[in-house]
Amino acid sequence: MSLKRIVLRDFVIVRELDLDLASGFTVLTGETGAGKSILIDALQLVTGGRADVGVIREGTSRTDVSAEFDATADLALWLETAGFEIGDSLLLRRTVDTQGKSRAWINGSPATATQLRAMGEQLLDIHGQHAWQSLTRPDAVRSLLDAYAQVSSNALATLWQQWRQAQADLAQAHGAQESLERERERLAWQIAELEKLAPQADEWLELNTEHGRLSHAQALLDAAQGALQTLGSDDDGGALVALHGACQLLQQQEHLEPYFKGLTEVLTSSLAQVEDTVHSLRGYLRKTELDPQRLGELDERMALWLSLARRYRRAPAELSDLLASWRQELQKLEAAADLAGLEAACALAFDAYMQQARQLSKARAGAAPKLARAITQAMQGLGMQGGQFEVALQAAAQPTQSGLEEVSFLVAGHAGSTPRAVSKVASGGELSRMALAIAVTTSRLGTAPTLIFDEVDAGVGGAVAETVGRLMQQLGVDRQVLAVTHLPQVAACADHHLVVAKQLQGSSTTSSVLVVQDDQRVAEVARMLGGERLSGTTLAHAREMLQVGETFDDVRNR
Repeated sequence: MSLKRIVLRDFVIVRELDLDLASGFTVLTGETGAGKSILIDALQLVTGGRADVGVIREGTSRTDVSAEFDATADLALWLETAGFEIGDSLLLRRTVDTQGKSRAWINGSPATATQLRAMGEQLLDIHGQHAWQSLTRPDAVRSLLDAYAQVSSNALATLWQQWRQAQADLAQAHGAQESLERERERLAWQIAELEKLAPQADEWLELNTEHGRLSHAQALLDAAQGALQTLGSDDDGGALVALHGACQLLQQQEHLEPYFKGLTEVLTSSLAQVEDTVHSLRGYLRKTELDPQRLGELDERMALWLSLARRYRRAPAELSDLLASWRQELQKLEAAADLAGLEAACALAFDAYMQQARQLSKARAGAAPKLARAITQAMQGLGMQGGQFEVALQAAAQPTQSGLEEVSFLVAGHAGSTPRAVSKVASGGELSRMALAIAVTTSRLGTAPTLIFDEVDAGVGGAVAETVGRLMQQLGVDRQVLAVTHLPQVAACADHHLVVAKQLQGSSTTSSVLVVQDDQRVAEVARMLGGERLSGTTLAHAREMLQVGETFDDVRNR
């Protein structure tokens, strides 16, 4: 079992509904327009379907849908990875207000519609009443076969896109060879001009600093010499001698005035700093001299920097980065002009695509006859005795992102007829039954614990309808099956029966869902057989159908 409970508040024409669900096969029946598919619509909403304000009951401001499912080990791993609380049950909830704003929760924590959808894909497998329409769409047909073969074309699509990009790069290179060559020549000439300068990072700043120092060398020497003379030395007087004298005078009186000791320490420290300054100035004067030759060299190099900067309309400090960017651009152009390399890359991408495509083709070729046999077998019990189903694989005109072949379904409705494309089948009833056969066949392979069939039995009746009911009853042994139906034969095979009823309350119409058993269930099946006016005959027929369904159930469970 998976779906345990569903709660609706102000959904379409449902004011309030709190419904517990059981395992096995459950049918939902009711009069036309009673809202039999409302539960299916609610489940689609709470599992990430499109939020539409049209589902809000008229006169209310918000709809609220909750669904409780059994938790599984696989779901627990997903919940843990996504950061949601893990419990014995999984609770999904979603609200939509009249402004179109949607909110969602998983186990009480806020979630996105995408996360709800990821949950729904693992919990529910829904087959709609118009499922046959997808049988005419090539993408849907191919996806169905791939699902049966348990393969995916996603990786192939990526390889196909890479191959197509490689083809585009090669074609562009072929068409642009002349312009590429001109661009390469231009870049090569500009790079050669800058390489003569060979600008280094931060060199312009260093040149400016050194040039400024050399161009003002005499002023710097005069300043250093003047400062040294002012400070003086122990021999020739000056500030240094004065500091020494002041320090000695205070030291001689420290025994009388302790306050002088602190001042002496300050003067001693200052004296040491001045002596260091004098030493540094003498060193600066010894190693610094006027260098007109080096100044001329700097003038020449800086002039070249400025000339190239003006030519290429850049700041001098940007020349080093400009040279690096041109080198990178030239490298790209050379790669683009490398037709041999591009051809090799294109061939490599094609080989990777073909390897993956052949593996996918092999899997499809192996699965196609198996799927055809399974669906053909299912068709025999659905009023298409002698009918035949084929899965045709035809080589595509050119490789595509989905593979090397086109997949189509062919069907022969009865013995002796030639299988034709599904789109050529005229009978809507045959299409519906074939869709049902496919749904039943593929549902047995799925992993979703709950299967939902929304009036997929439209267009069938009689013994075929009974077969449909028994097929769903069989599916209900291992999976939870919910089916919206209008066929009494299907309803009679169910383990549980829900009736959707519509009532007029004041000026508004509401819908409710009731669990029916015993006489109530007999009355509902009789209504489905003969309409609202029940007779003894229809009631007896209904009891007989239910007894047959229970007998088949007993045999199935042995």
